[in-house]
Amino acid sequence: MGCAAGAGGLGLHLAGLGGAWWPGIVAALYGAGVLLWPGGQGGAGGRGGTGGRGGTGGPVLPQPGPVWPELEELRVYLRGVPRPPDPAKLDALLEGLLGRLAELGPGPATEPVVGRRLPVAVDGYLRALTWERWRPGAGDPGADLAHEVELMAAGLTV
Repeated sequence: MGCAAGAGGLGLHLAGLGGAWWPGIVAALYGAGVLLWPGGQGGAGGRGGTGGRGGTGGPVLPQPGPVWPELEELRVYLRGVPRPPDPAKLDALLEGLLGRLAELGPGPATEPVVGRRLPVAVDGYLRALTWERWRPGAGDPGADLAHEVELMAAGLTV
């Protein structure tokens, strides 16, 4: 609206009104238009307020998203990780840990698990799987990951 009022002031100047004061008149009309027009996202694609045509009927409410996006990213990543031949125990431990992390939410005890400890443990598991055929009898990578997940879950009970 301020731009339209400023353009109106420029039109007054072109009509011969305002004299030498025309820049001030244009600026004043622009400022008055900006100050008097209601705020908010107006008219662009129906994003503004509660009005049917994108008006400024109220504040634009944020769309709900995941409470903890890092945990959701980790959950998606873990779905693509190859499982050991008998995945029941590891799957149960991972789901239990992820459920407990979601229950507790972001905090000083949970953020290191989501951001560092669990991804590093899974990375170690994947590396151990890669080297398993060259080191037969070196240990079960799935059991090692399950042990790490148990330790992380035990640390969250505090």
